[in-house]
Amino acid sequence: MAEYLGNDLSKIANELDKLLLNLAKGHEITPEQIQDNIGISKEYNVFELQDALAKRNVVKANQIIDYFAANPKANPIQMVLGVLNTYFSKVLKYHYAIDKSPQGLARELGVNPFFVKDYEFAGRSYNKAKLFQIIGYLRSYDLKSKGVDASGNTTDGELLKELIFKIIH
Repeated sequence: MAEYLGNDLSKIANELDKLLLNLAKGHEITPEQIQDNIGISKEYNVFELQDALAKRNVVKANQIIDYFAANPKANPIQMVLGVLNTYFSKVLKYHYAIDKSPQGLARELGVNPFFVKDYEFAGRSYNKAKLFQIIGYLRSYDLKSKGVDASGNTTDGELLKELIFKIIH
């Protein structure tokens, strides 16, 4: 929830207040309740995009990007690019990790050991050279989204579609 909402504490507090109003006192908060009450779509979010990219699933990645293009306020391009940059940087770290044990990788990547297998899979999908290229694309498209070297009439959705094509191919 924190990665989706960002670091705006007032926004997080408002969403938590909304969530707590809909839950019985003393019950544990589940991901399903967060999705239902805050509106984070499990199917169309940046984490599902990461998974689609790791699997090089062109159809799923394009469906998610189409959803992002239709809902730009819910999925701002800068947030998507930031999360993807963090993700691909961790996949690159995976390649350079000395200790490839699940615990060593979890420590090196700063993730829960449960997620290590996802980074291992992505590491098999993308070699070091491609990852450096992807990180370069992310930087370039971040600048384009801010108007640098952009034609001016390109939407954020179109930028994301181009970027996803370049990442997968």
